[in-house]
Amino acid sequence: MLRRRQSREMAFCEALTNSVVGIAVSWVFTFTALPLLGLEPTAADATIITACYFVLSVVRSYLLRRLFDVL
Repeated sequence: MLRRRQSREMAFCEALTNSVVGIAVSWVFTFTALPLLGLEPTAADATIITACYFVLSVVRSYLLRRLFDVL
């Protein structure tokens, strides 16, 4: 059975969509979970941390999608 390859644009779109959906969850988790560990992040701190994870998530998802598309 031949499998149609996903285009680079669609792989990026999928990775970006997945990451955008995860932003709210990540921000809420960062803002609420860190106090349980004794850290008190401000909303700005939680936003910066979430932004960093967002960028890493998009890159990771895109690269993994491209890798699995080759396999």
